[in-house]
Amino acid sequence: MKPRHLPLIGREIRILSRKLIELERGLRRLAPMLSSTVSTNGARKDNRHSRRLSAKARASMVLQGRYMGYMRQLKPRQQAQVRKVREATGVRSAISTARQMTLCLR
Repeated sequence: MKPRHLPLIGREIRILSRKLIELERGLRRLAPMLSSTVSTNGARKDNRHSRRLSAKARASMVLQGRYMGYMRQLKPRQQAQVRKVREATGVRSAISTARQMTLCLR
């Protein structure tokens, strides 16, 4: 003797599998459109090439990155001290000051 709900379950499974197939087809059509306009981190991707950086600009960005990397490790009072050093004597000396402060933290 068969329970009455078995044919209903089979029917529901067939309906769900058809819906999943439709969803997959829709996503396959949508994927190329999305991948061409949005990068993985959510930022909009342009099709133009980025500008080439001069050696001076690249060096400036490297220094800025080092400065920020050290500043993130410091406490607010130490950050203020490093900012004063940067205003007075420049980025390179501020980086060395911040580096020494972070070495003292370890």
